[in-house]
Order: sequence, then structure tokens, then C-alpha cells
Amino acid sequence: MFEEFNFDLIYRERDDITPLVVMMCGVAGSGKTTFSQQLEKGGFVRLSIDEEIWATNGRYGIDFPTEKIEEYKKDAERKLRNHLIKLIHDKQQVVIDFSFWDRVRRDQYKQLIEKSGGKWKLIYLKVHPDDLRERLKIRNKRFDANAFPITEEILTSYLNGFETPKGEGEIVIEH
Repeated sequence: MFEEFNFDLIYRERDDITPLVVMMCGVAGSGKTTFSQQLEKGGFVRLSIDEEIWATNGRYGIDFPTEKIEEYKKDAERKLRNHLIKLIHDKQQVVIDFSFWDRVRRDQYKQLIEKSGGKWKLIYLKVHPDDLRERLKIRNKRFDANAFPITEEILTSYLNGFETPKGEGEIVIEH
């Protein structure tokens, strides 16, 4: 999916003094996990709310009731945020596989990363809504931590609520 992207744009930013934290940004189905897994192969530690929920609570709507998802997301994010700080202190390169759909949250994480001794890069994966719908049809058939079911209604609410990064130091990847 990202064969044409030059990952050296990110890899060359790594150093042993100031760890690099890559913040993924995009709507569900935009490829954040696929991109993050590429960075993970390159030595980054990947943090994923979806995978943390899966590991801790099981499958959405199967192992736990759907109304618990917001509580579990908050718990998972709190745990991963603490882990992020420890990883930065340990001079690890990190990729945060979250959606970062709102600017306020992106800014909070940028400040947290810098305050903890790291530097950040924001990667925005820009995908046309019709392409997202096609990808989600395929993804919704899978049963794994990264295949959280997304209905048309949920996707529409995500698209309507998404705050596109502009002037935030983002790297935009259209695909």
C-alpha cells in the first residue's frame, strides 16, 4: 500500500539523543496500522489503542458489551500514554497508531512528547471517502484487533468530525 513512500524521510530523523515519535493521523481505513507496521519493522515501537483493548478486554461486541468501548478506549489510551513517556525516556523510537482526528489532541500529544524529551512527526493519511468505504467493506470481514467494525453511519460521523491537519508540521500522504 505504501510501496512508493520514501520511509527514509522518517528514518533519517531518528537519533539516539532525542527519540522520534511518529503520530499517525487519518480516518478509519486510511492505512494507519499498515503504515505503522512498516515503521515497526524499521525498529519503532508501535502503540495501538485497538490492540490494547483487544489484549485487555477481548473483541468488541463479543467479549465485552459495545457500550463499554468508550470507557475501554480511555483506559487503553491512559495506559499507552504512560508507556509512551517511558519509551521516550528510554530513548526508543515510537509510532502512535491512533487516529488523532482532532487538533486539540494532536497538540496535547506534541507537547507531551516534547516535554518528555522527544520530537514528533505528524503523518496524515489522506484518502477519498469512497476509497475508505471500499477498504472498510474488506476490513469489516476480518476478526482481529485492527478490524473494529465500522458501519456507514459511523464512517459518516468520523468524516464529519475529522479535523484535517493544516499548518501543523504534517506530512500528507495521499493514496
